[in-house]
Amino acid sequence: MTQAVSEAAAQGDRSENAEYTYGKKRLHEIDRRVRFLRKRLEGMAIVDPVAGLARRDPKRVFFGAWVQIESSAGELRWHRIVGPDEFDMDGDYVSMDSPLGRSLMGKGIDDEVTVELPGGAATITVAAISYAARPPECMLKPPERS
Repeated sequence: MTQAVSEAAAQGDRSENAEYTYGKKRLHEIDRRVRFLRKRLEGMAIVDPVAGLARRDPKRVFFGAWVQIESSAGELRWHRIVGPDEFDMDGDYVSMDSPLGRSLMGKGIDDEVTVELPGGAATITVAAISYAARPPECMLKPPERS
């Protein structure tokens, strides 16, 4: 980007040079984003959810857990509770600050939770909890309940 701005500046009159003006504006945006990310990095810490299990109850939902939830219609779906900077709906990652994430924190298997969603309130049940890197394949099947 800096090379493009330098080339645009070398073309002559900068006051009427759209490439130069746009390039400078884009450089300011990039600098602002870099400053923002540096400040965010200073306050971040790497959390190992597996190492922290000795201090927590592995049968409860905490940061880093894979949680299988069952909707009132009986649909099962896995979600991972992650920090606000790493949520990704395509990867089924849910921010711990989201309505779903907040409502699941500290819950155990078979706990029912009512979540306020944009489409209205929904009641879900915690079907399974795993702290593995990915949920085990056998856990992808609906759990048998007695």
